[in-house]
Amino acid sequence: MTAQMQPSNQQGLDIQSTPRAEMNLFPLDTFAYEFPGREIKIKFEMPEFTCICPFSDFPDFATIRLEYAPNERCVELKSLKLYINSWRDMKVFHEHVVNMILEDFVKACDPLSVEIEGDFNVRGNIKTRVSASYRKQKATSSKQ
Repeated sequence: MTAQMQPSNQQGLDIQSTPRAEMNLFPLDTFAYEFPGREIKIKFEMPEFTCICPFSDFPDFATIRLEYAPNERCVELKSLKLYINSWRDMKVFHEHVVNMILEDFVKACDPLSVEIEGDFNVRGNIKTRVSASYRKQKATSSKQ
């Protein structure tokens, strides 16, 4: 006998996340890292992150922490600020927003590694922290 998962949304709420295709997020700009091969860590803390809960339509507040090792490109800070602030009107779950930021950052910068954490404020007596990471795969050479 297999266990069945409980049906989702037993409360009958109208859950409407903003579709990814409709998220008009500010693009992340980059500049050349002049020391490729020299691994450094760059850390950002963004304590005023907001998005909207798809269940309640109330704002969610978080501190986003991002640490990365650049490969050949670094993120430009003004574009990062505008990108983070463009989440303000997006309806998105905590678990999804952290993964989306990671995907967008990797696509823009092609870093050696990235660690990201969304440290969300207490809501309904629950504190949520979501983290995700990425590490660039080393190129393998094929011998013939």
